[in-house]
Amino acid sequence: MSAEAADREAATSSRPCTPPQTSWFEFVLEEALLEQHLQKPSPDPPPVQLIVQFLEQASKPSVNEQNQVQPPPDNKRNRILKLLALKVAAHLKWDLDVLEKSLSVPVLNMLLNELLCISKVPPGTKHVDVDLSNLPPTTAMAILLYNRWAIRTIVQSSFPVKQVKPGPPQLNVMNQIQQEKELTENILKVLKEQAADSILVLEGALKLNKDLYVHTIRTLDLLAMEPGMVNGETESSTAGLKISAEEIQCQVCYDLGAIYFQQGSTNAAVHEKAKEKFFKTKELIAKNGSSSLHFTIDEERLAGYCQACEVLTSSSDDASQQATPYSQIHSCMKSGKYQDLVKIFLEDNLTLSLPEQFRQSVLRELFQKAQQGNDALDEVCFKVCVCNTVCDVLQDRTIDIQFCQLFLKPSKEKIDFLLEVCSGSINLENASEASKRKMAAFLKNLCLGMEDLQFVFMISSHELFIKLLKDDERKLLIEQMRKRSPRINLCTKPVTSFYDIPASASVNIGQLEHQLILSVDPWRIRQILIELHGMTSERQFWTISNKWEVPNVYGNVILGIKDSLTRDLVYILMAKGLHCCAIKDFVHAKQLFAACLELVTEFSPKLRQVMLNEMLLLDIYTHEAGAGVSGERPPSDLISRVRGYLEMRVPDIPLRQVIAEECVAFLLNWCENEYLTMQVPLPLVQTNPYVKLGQLLAATCKELPGPKESRRTAKDLWEVVVQICSVSNQHKRGNDGRVSLIKHRESTLGIMYSGVLLVYGNTFFFFFPLQEPLVLTTILSLFVKLHNVREDIVNDIAAEHISIWPSSIPNLQSVDFEAVAVTVKELVSYALTINANNHFWLIIQADIYFATNQYSAALHYYLQAGAVCSDFFNKMVPPDVYTDQVIKRMIKCCSLLNCHTQVAILCQFLREVDYKTAFKALQEQNSHDAMDSYYEYIWDVTILEYLTYLHHKRGETDKRQIAIKAIGQTELNASNPEEILQLAAQRRKKKFLQAMAKLYF
Repeated sequence: MSAEAADREAATSSRPCTPPQTSWFEFVLEEALLEQHLQKPSPDPPPVQLIVQFLEQASKPSVNEQNQVQPPPDNKRNRILKLLALKVAAHLKWDLDVLEKSLSVPVLNMLLNELLCISKVPPGTKHVDVDLSNLPPTTAMAILLYNRWAIRTIVQSSFPVKQVKPGPPQLNVMNQIQQEKELTENILKVLKEQAADSILVLEGALKLNKDLYVHTIRTLDLLAMEPGMVNGETESSTAGLKISAEEIQCQVCYDLGAIYFQQGSTNAAVHEKAKEKFFKTKELIAKNGSSSLHFTIDEERLAGYCQACEVLTSSSDDASQQATPYSQIHSCMKSGKYQDLVKIFLEDNLTLSLPEQFRQSVLRELFQKAQQGNDALDEVCFKVCVCNTVCDVLQDRTIDIQFCQLFLKPSKEKIDFLLEVCSGSINLENASEASKRKMAAFLKNLCLGMEDLQFVFMISSHELFIKLLKDDERKLLIEQMRKRSPRINLCTKPVTSFYDIPASASVNIGQLEHQLILSVDPWRIRQILIELHGMTSERQFWTISNKWEVPNVYGNVILGIKDSLTRDLVYILMAKGLHCCAIKDFVHAKQLFAACLELVTEFSPKLRQVMLNEMLLLDIYTHEAGAGVSGERPPSDLISRVRGYLEMRVPDIPLRQVIAEECVAFLLNWCENEYLTMQVPLPLVQTNPYVKLGQLLAATCKELPGPKESRRTAKDLWEVVVQICSVSNQHKRGNDGRVSLIKHRESTLGIMYSGVLLVYGNTFFFFFPLQEPLVLTTILSLFVKLHNVREDIVNDIAAEHISIWPSSIPNLQSVDFEAVAVTVKELVSYALTINANNHFWLIIQADIYFATNQYSAALHYYLQAGAVCSDFFNKMVPPDVYTDQVIKRMIKCCSLLNCHTQVAILCQFLREVDYKTAFKALQEQNSHDAMDSYYEYIWDVTILEYLTYLHHKRGETDKRQIAIKAIGQTELNASNPEEILQLAAQRRKKKFLQAMAKLYF
């Protein structure tokens, strides 16, 4: 038998058999088994899962004789399956709480739509246009159930959901999850559009004031009978399970309250409606009792809703609303009456009505407001924290760490307030002995933890302390304090003049030094230094913090200032300004530099120029981090100052190398190529290596793309970089023993200061401030070309404009290719931080991973390069991105990762399909990819025919059928026009690449 004949026979034998329409024994048996299953005390699987099984079977699509997928037919089999699902729900008494916990939104939507259908609700009818009072009780109840579920689903979707940790990636499972997610989102979108109608339906239900009935298993059996046998019983007022009017109103009020409360986040006035519904629900539960309700309501959640509504709808003019502490606290927070807030917390320390979590949440909110710049709240935060701490002590809870932090620096005012709270939180006449012991132990431990005797005397002499601690306990405490400080004589009575004793000079100096370290206000720094120098003239205060660092080129000049106060002030202002600049606090850096400039202008022209240079660098950083991010060009004044710095010829001025780097990079970033190539003075080019290198870069970028004869500047730049990367005979070794690759040689082109350039570590650090894409692309292509010219290279790296560079080096052995490889990696990593969507840079990164045998990472970047230039493969990937070389490398990556089916599919992407590689890959049986799940992405008929033959030869019938189904699609017919075939191929390319991206991203 030929392969084609075998294919036809298999296709014929695989057609689905239609069951005889007259024999329904299996469905009768299934229904009987269902009734027996539901009567068990704890059925396994649970009844809710049966709904999913029945509805999944009823909604399965069918396949006709032409292997075309059709919607599920409306036949007797599917109607019985849907009826069985409704019976399971009826067995559960249509409890939405139970159904929502176990069924997904799509399944529950299908179930309730079937209930509407079987309850004679005309399809396509708007529920808001139907008069519920004129409908049969079961029909009205079905409409109410659907609209209640719609409202509850909208509310539930607004709550945050904990993400489930995904397992290992499986394409079929991921597709199924994605389909269910999209279906749920579509249903939610429709429900939200119809939310106003659902609310009107439920509001109308509150006016019915009559009992309704919900379907039971019996009424569903009656509905399944022949139409002539149903008649009036299922539509009469006694059919089904009776739901009283009060129960209906209770449930509807609760659901309406929930949706109104959710809408109140955008419309505060709706909270009044929510409050009305929730309080109505509370009244109905109190009247009828929660046990009488057919549908349960979470009373704790209802109480929370009522409490929140009371707070959110409270008014400062409404005295009745101020009865609860919650409303009072909300009003105080809203109006800013924080002293009243402290008073409420202090009063509650006696009643203990506020829960611990609520107290902590109010304190957290106050801390957040204080951190946002409201310094007046620091005192309020402390007072509320003290109230909470004393409350914790009385309730035997652990003292919060915030209290310990706030009491690291106690003061007389803090101790006074703490003692006031302790006195107001305990009534000594009525308090229990346990409460007294807790308070006494707290005060005793507070004394033992303090080092300042002034505060110890304040506590130990207080009336509350004397009443709580017995004489023996007070004597024991004094003895413990005496052991800790033996030279100090303690007494139990307060010394009246103790508070007038001044602090020692050493204490004051320490406090001032601490303030000096923390302050960034230049005038405050000056004031502190004047005070310190007034106390002692022996210390050098610029040395008190090891974080104050000034470059050596500046430090030598600053430390040469004779006046010690001026020396300290200049050094500290400079150090703090540089630190603020480093952490991008440009506002404070500018203030510090401006004050330093004003100071040094009076006595040192050299330091004045230093500060002008630093302020220029600061202005460059400020622009690049601010307006420059959005592409706004720098002001002409800033460009003029940058040029002026480069052309500066003031002798004996200490210069920082980074300023020259940033100035040249600044001109390159803002395309000042005309200045760098034509207007820059010749002596500057000859003396400043950064300007020379910037000029060569600007000239090369300016000529791109250009004819071959205009590439002289590219050759000059190439020769300079090759010279920089040339290895000398002398290498310095670092502490770890590795060669540091610091080059020592003479430079005839004047590119290096003193013949020294660091090539390893911060590789070619001069390039890193650059952000202009064309400049970065030029540098990248240069180093990629330099990387590719080595003789032992196996895998070339592709790059833009790579053809402009020379293809050989006269002295190949002199180039340090290790440093070049590190440079390429560092440069492409930096470039991708500037623009992560540059597909040429992504291809370079992928080639690097490919060359270093990191195939999974290489595939990630190859796919990312295609995704960013094709709108995630919804458009065709440009052929200059996915070249044959890139596709072949992707094929090799998949092959070495044992994803052989992916190899066969990628072979189709080549300009000439590589059948040899594809067939060899398909012969592999140990494949780590989804194998036959990928067959739908194959459009080459020859590969599909080979797959059919291969599976037939192996006896793999199921996989052979999948291949036959794929080859039998009409759009792959060889007789189709070329446009149809190309469209079919493009569609499969898109789906395959998207599936690959989901696996590797």
